[in-house]
Amino acid sequence: MISALKDDAIIHELGGRFKFTALVQHRVRELMNGERPLIERKGRNDFAVAVQEIVEGKIRFKLADSNHKA
Repeated sequence: MISALKDDAIIHELGGRFKFTALVQHRVRELMNGERPLIERKGRNDFAVAVQEIVEGKIRFKLADSNHKA
């Protein structure tokens, strides 16, 4: 899992380290709140599952619609 992150391709694909970190944090929180993992756990903790889901392309950023009115 961590070895997959040594190649910065996934980081650049997501738009940088900040966005990657935010995405991991968000997904870990979802897993901690009971969301089902999109991959098999195989004994991995929530952090490892979240990173692997991102590496496999199962989790992506969804930007908010900029046309909404606040």
